[in-house]
Amino acid sequence: MSSEQRGHTMTQGGQTMLIAQISDLHIQSEGKNKDLIKPDRHLAQCVAALNALNPRPDLVVVTGDLAERGTKQEYLILKPLLDALHIPYLVIPGNHDSVENLRAVFDDHSYLDTGTPFIQYTAESWPLRIVALDTTVPMHGHGELCADRLKWLADTLAQQTDRPTLILMHHPPFETGIKLMDELGLLKGREAFVDIIAPYRNIERVLCGHLHRTIVCRVGNTIASTCPGTAHQIVLDLADPAELHFNFEPPGYHLHHYGASGLVTHHAVIGDFPGPYPF
Repeated sequence: MSSEQRGHTMTQGGQTMLIAQISDLHIQSEGKNKDLIKPDRHLAQCVAALNALNPRPDLVVVTGDLAERGTKQEYLILKPLLDALHIPYLVIPGNHDSVENLRAVFDDHSYLDTGTPFIQYTAESWPLRIVALDTTVPMHGHGELCADRLKWLADTLAQQTDRPTLILMHHPPFETGIKLMDELGLLKGREAFVDIIAPYRNIERVLCGHLHRTIVCRVGNTIASTCPGTAHQIVLDLADPAELHFNFEPPGYHLHHYGASGLVTHHAVIGDFPGPYPF
């Protein structure tokens, strides 16, 4: 379904919106872990699960690391998998992505062509305003927010100070306690980011990826959260490990429901499980 298509539901209290968030797809065309992780198969299962939801989400947001090495071939594998969604979708890059190759293959997603080295944009046609921020550093695993990106964010938020808003970014703006991932986190501009968003009461959530786990933290006057991966998860190790490990805890996604209570987030897992059974 085209990213330009729009839709939302109505209730007596006003507009509502249901957003599915997926992250860290890591589509590979080759590599030592490709046959172990099977990211394309897992993504197809995720897409089928999202298409089967009732009610179906109004929008899917994909918060980075779409590919493993950022090659054009990986995006050529990825695009038909995402285009199988019966739901509009928006993407942002992660540290494994190539902005150049992503733009080349997803050329029908006009919002990616920002005229700058960064992929950051707003989506204005939904009940929630979506502000996508680029935290990537080419050829590096950590994230940064330079002065230009921070100014763009400040100017963009100042344009609509009362409208409910979501911020999308790959690297979370907080330390998670998973030390080796924090060393690859948002290492520059994090404090400035918090200073920029702190005065605003209309930011419903900061949606992030990168950690392959559900993690939640208060940031400024809002909540920032990370999303599980669609295939593999980073091991929850709050000690001081010598190296990172991944495992195959159930893959998942987040469902963000916007309504009378603001934004409510549900962690969902992908897979076939017994039930449902009546109580």
